Amino acid sequence: MDIYWIIFIGVALLSWIVQARLQSKFKKYSRIPTLNGMTGRDVAEKMLRENGIYDVTITHTNGHLTDHYNPTDKTVNLSESVYASNSIAAAAVAAHECGHALQHAKAYAPLNLRSNLVPAVSFSSKYVTWILLGGMFLLKVFPALLLAGIILFAMTTLFSFVTLPVEIDASRRALNWLEESDIVDRQTYPQAKDALKSAAYTYVVAALGSLATLLYYIMIFLGGSRR
Repeated sequence: MDIYWIIFIGVALLSWIVQARLQSKFKKYSRIPTLNGMTGRDVAEKMLRENGIYDVTITHTNGHLTDHYNPTDKTVNLSESVYASNSIAAAAVAAHECGHALQHAKAYAPLNLRSNLVPAVSFSSKYVTWILLGGMFLLKVFPALLLAGIILFAMTTLFSFVTLPVEIDASRRALNWLEESDIVDRQTYPQAKDALKSAAYTYVVAALGSLATLLYYIMIFLGGSRR
């Protein structure tokens, strides 16, 4: 158990560092304008149009860095700090979310897998905490309950790891398009790349944190079942 807590604290500290770095990078690149003054919305519209996608709607969502693509209703949702901003950071984020729209249009396999996992993960998230708590409390008399909780939590861990290639590929598509467009140049392209790389690290840390937590519950189950 001591080893787990070392890993858990290490992952938590790494997560804090990565989040702080992301905020710092976004703030830094939010001060640098795009070459032609295009806003996040403009960039999204241009990227979708140039890739032949006309059935995706660009909307405005509240919050900071709450940007996301919804494959269910085909919407690119841009946050307040991206939608109307003409910064390199906004352009990079908007292009990244449009990268997901491109994945959807081309039936990118990892995105389809992640979408198929959403119902199971949504169900798991509603009950997994209580099942795990009950399972640990009743481990000696009803170990199957904790095992059920572990299986449910494993779904969220799987979802975290499936998310990694989806996010990395979306950034790759975004950067390829940005490099070919007139939105960035040789000086600002590395800045857009750096911003998206910092965002990708958050998904890596989240996946590692989920895996560490899953292993923790497995260790508890194995330890209890041997008694």
